[in-house]
Amino acid sequence: MARTPPSKDPFAGSDLSSVRLTLGARLAVIAGIVLAIAVIYVSNIALTERFTNTTRTRSELRLALYTGNVISELQRNSVVPLLLAQDKTLIGALNSADYSQSSQRLISFREEIGAASLMLLDGDGRTVAATDRNLLGSTHRQSNYFVDAIRAKDTVFSVHEGDNGALQFIYSRRVQSEGERIGVILVTVDLRKFEQSWAGISDAVLVTDSTGRIILATEPRWRGRTVEEALAAQSPPSAIERALNATSEWSFVPPDAYVMGEAVLRTDSRIPFRGWRITSFTAYQSVRERVNGVLALEIMGFALLLTAIFFLLGRRAQARSQELERESTELRQLNIRLQQEIAEREKAERNLEFAEQTLAQSSKLAALGEMSAAVSHELNQPLAAMKTYLAGARLLLQRKRGEEALSSFQRIDDLIERMGAITRQLKSYARKGGEAFEPIDVRACVSSALAMMEPQLKHRQVAISRTMPGGPVMIRADRLRLEQVLINLFRNALDATKGVADPQVEVLLSAGDTALLQVRDNGHGIRDLDALFEPFYTTKQPGDGVGLGLAISSGIIHDFGGRMTARNAQGGGAVFEIQLPILPDADQDLAAAE
Repeated sequence: MARTPPSKDPFAGSDLSSVRLTLGARLAVIAGIVLAIAVIYVSNIALTERFTNTTRTRSELRLALYTGNVISELQRNSVVPLLLAQDKTLIGALNSADYSQSSQRLISFREEIGAASLMLLDGDGRTVAATDRNLLGSTHRQSNYFVDAIRAKDTVFSVHEGDNGALQFIYSRRVQSEGERIGVILVTVDLRKFEQSWAGISDAVLVTDSTGRIILATEPRWRGRTVEEALAAQSPPSAIERALNATSEWSFVPPDAYVMGEAVLRTDSRIPFRGWRITSFTAYQSVRERVNGVLALEIMGFALLLTAIFFLLGRRAQARSQELERESTELRQLNIRLQQEIAEREKAERNLEFAEQTLAQSSKLAALGEMSAAVSHELNQPLAAMKTYLAGARLLLQRKRGEEALSSFQRIDDLIERMGAITRQLKSYARKGGEAFEPIDVRACVSSALAMMEPQLKHRQVAISRTMPGGPVMIRADRLRLEQVLINLFRNALDATKGVADPQVEVLLSAGDTALLQVRDNGHGIRDLDALFEPFYTTKQPGDGVGLGLAISSGIIHDFGGRMTARNAQGGGAVFEIQLPILPDADQDLAAAE
């Protein structure tokens, strides 16, 4: 009986090669991961050391600048007592005991010198003249700066702690007349201003005297303490928090100190003045961010490399199956698209019939909505002013000041008349025409608009400045509608300056080829200039506005033949500009004659 040879499996060789390929791929992936960890580890150490040295160098340069500023301020004020001690007017005042003009003279000297304060003491230590008149008559006989100045021949520097705990840096020198000591001149150096300038930087900066006591610091709680006491007063992180931070930050450079629970880099420098030293604490945050940024790029690169390897392996394994599935998938997608297109065309035909029926009614409703919104926006200002005047009239009547209350009622009557005029004007917004235009002075319109904003200006402490030419600036327009535009710009400027420490609104009017009116504010500026003049666009809270003011105002200026633009100022805030065609000289003379 013949034996049938065993059939050979055609996939046996491919399975073996697949197993070998899989094993090699695994080894390659493991080797890549080990290489990535080694590269990231070495990069972290090298970059941390490099960026730390860079940060330390910047801190040293910054301390050198701070040291120069302090020395310059001290040297500049050190010569002042010598000059004032030789002033004949002050010497004459001490001899004659006539100090009527001495304080004013010291004030003038302070403005020229730039010192914090100046004081003149008589031989008994009593303040006879000072830039701060509240200090007149105070006694300093027991103060170290007075005693040292009386005993010494030269200028004496002292650090004095005031009644409020604040440190004062004082130069003092005795005043002599014919060999007799008749008084002492005091010059207070303003070193506290450097604390404010240093506080604007992320570093914490302090200055210590020869005894190690902190005399200047960006942290007010540090003054009067030593550096060790100041650092110990903060709450450093626990051991667990430090371990977590070290793990998360991948940092191998130990911190020099902890300030407010954060690891910092400490830099010390010497100030060549009475053994003073200056110290800064720079946070490692910038170092960590730069190092982590590079490490993130490296990790991303390795991740992309591994992703590419897995992608190639998976693509090779699925190549044959994808080739068969591609055709069936394309056929199914094509069938689905055909069915969707048929359904969309049927739906479009039905929607077209419905749209034709509702088009006319929709346009009418849109026009009615725009008109109602416009009426609401334009009547908002007079209504707000009427509410303010009614409250004032009620208060005046309660105080039996009837004549003043009548003036408020007269203003309310004027506002009612204005509301009627606004209603009549809104009826003409849909048509173009200049039958209501007349020659008007832009200066008068600005003054009238500011008068309408008087209640809001009294309620808000806003500085209003006006710059207008001496002669009239005549244009042809509708006075009421132009005032509506100006009131809207002034109100937007007041709203933009909410939350500003020193709100300011500036109105500038100039006349050349055209009449140019600018309204500036020091608010936060405009975020989206492109959509600023679009209807219903607003940055205000719901209920504060509907976003039609600038759109209506731009349309009014366009009807006048002008243009309205807006931009952000370089120093902050927004600038609105209105350009209007100016009347020729002949028309201006005719308008003035009428």
